[in-house]
Amino acid sequence: MILKRLLPISFVAFAALMTGCSKVQLNDLTPSQTLNNETTPAGSLPVVKLGLSGEYAILSKTGVTNVYKSSVVGDVGSSPITGAAILVTCPEVVGTIFSVDAAGPACKVTDATRLTSSVLDMQAAYTDAAGRVNPDFLDLGAGSIGGKTLTPGLYKFTSALLIPTDITIAGGPNDVWIFQVDGTLTMSDAVRITLAGGAQAKNIFWQASEAVTLGTTSHFEGIILSQTGINLRTGATINGRLLAQTAVTLQMSEVTQP
Repeated sequence: MILKRLLPISFVAFAALMTGCSKVQLNDLTPSQTLNNETTPAGSLPVVKLGLSGEYAILSKTGVTNVYKSSVVGDVGSSPITGAAILVTCPEVVGTIFSVDAAGPACKVTDATRLTSSVLDMQAAYTDAAGRVNPDFLDLGAGSIGGKTLTPGLYKFTSALLIPTDITIAGGPNDVWIFQVDGTLTMSDAVRITLAGGAQAKNIFWQASEAVTLGTTSHFEGIILSQTGINLRTGATINGRLLAQTAVTLQMSEVTQP
């Protein structure tokens, strides 16, 4: 009789113990873990969808100027301006050069319809990036972020942004960074962006309402969405994409799509 009374009590205690263990296990999960062991970063931003514009290393609306010899790995296109405004030469591009008409480099492919859609997608991507709300960081460093390590999130700068010394962008391969710049974006000469922890350039978006300038021999990481021009000074390099709503200027520069 005593045994019969003890059994239910023991079962209840065991169930309570197991429930408590389950709670501990769930609570011990880091924000980036899920029960099926997949990685889903907590609070991760949705990427900016580039559409067709994401198939270019360089896409502009008013041309691509160039000081020989530059190097572009990826497609190049400009629209609605004539192909005569695309001044990179065929040997400088590992990819396809798209033009709206018969003008332009000898190796170009004429496809005005594709370019029109690509530019519309570029503008939509810019609007998406600029329209993100509730930034994780507001006017970090008062608009001067040299020497900093930047974790994933939405960064908003209410005026110009300067990168005067080296910075690191650190996070996992699925993490996303969006930088909203209400002004110019300038990287000083010989400054570098370094990726750490598996961060990928394809998940880093720099949206600037005014001109973007990458200094002499500097190195940049990420996708630039500029409402005006993007200027790479002598020897500047980028692992990313140059998507400009006016012109892109290269000066013996290297552009490699991620």
